[in-house]
Amino acid sequence: MTTVDPNFAPSATRDARRARLFTRIATADRWFRVLGLAWITPLLRAAAGDNPRGQLSEIWRLLLVPLLAIALFLLAWGVLAPKVQTSLGAVPGPAQVWAEAQVLHQDAQAKAAQQAKFETMVEARNQKLIEAGRPEEVKQIAYTGAPSYYDQIGTSIRTVFFGFVVATLVAVPLGILAGLSPTANAALNPLIQIFKPVSPLAWLPIVTMVVSAVYATQDGWLSKSFLISAITVTLCSLWPTLINTALGVASIDRDLVAVSKVLKMSTWAKITRLVLPSALPLIFTGLRLSLGVGWMVLIAAEMLAQNPGLGKFVWDEFQNGSSSSLARIMVAVLTIGLIGFLLDRVMFALQQLFTFSNNR
Repeated sequence: MTTVDPNFAPSATRDARRARLFTRIATADRWFRVLGLAWITPLLRAAAGDNPRGQLSEIWRLLLVPLLAIALFLLAWGVLAPKVQTSLGAVPGPAQVWAEAQVLHQDAQAKAAQQAKFETMVEARNQKLIEAGRPEEVKQIAYTGAPSYYDQIGTSIRTVFFGFVVATLVAVPLGILAGLSPTANAALNPLIQIFKPVSPLAWLPIVTMVVSAVYATQDGWLSKSFLISAITVTLCSLWPTLINTALGVASIDRDLVAVSKVLKMSTWAKITRLVLPSALPLIFTGLRLSLGVGWMVLIAAEMLAQNPGLGKFVWDEFQNGSSSSLARIMVAVLTIGLIGFLLDRVMFALQQLFTFSNNR
């Protein structure tokens, strides 16, 4: 008679549960890496009992080493900053910059409250006019107070995305055309090589004069200043996407191209079913580069053209010359760097959603 080990079934159940848990951790690890949170995976594996000692070395490499590097940077900053004297006083250390960031936050809250109060007053005025039987006197009065720090961040992000989208709509079709047609590539390549190195400092006065000549509106989302910054971003950021798209399309497997000819696929079907899926990894690489370039160009354009946004904030603080100006400029620098990192993470996340790359 065969005997059954009573501990076998519970042990098998535990092993199956552990296997499912590790599968979920591996799945989540893909997105932790996309978000820059890869250090969470070894923490979860260690908590699940998967070689805790081995996971500690991963935690050290992925979490503790970066934290140590940041701590050393902040320490060096705090020690060396007071020793550097400028026309605005000593360079502020981390504590002064953090304090100024809190002041900007409080100022933004106060300005938001003022705007809400103003809008409430306008709404109450219009309601009284309607109740008095004078609807023709109702007016929508725009708030004209100074923008807060958060408003300027929002303006910069909207501007860079507008310019980036326009650049993408121009660069991707041209890149596909250049990748599919040697003739088109020969025609576009000289233009790319000539205009790709042009600085935004050179584009900005041309764009300003053209926009001022053909577009006079200063109101709404598409104001003149908004368009000047956005078009400058477009002209400087479309090249990485164009080049990478052309390279991705030109490097697709020749056997796939031969199959499309055998199947007599239309041009549209060939592009949507064959060319784009094969070239997407390189296209997204170009998009990530373009967005990074666009963000850098935007700050310079806003500074020089005095268009609303973070660049204008930096320039205004530099011109202000108060005791807190340098700390505010450093807050803006850190903000620009953090937003640039987040924009890259967003594009990387989109790349993982739409492509099958080795980075997954």
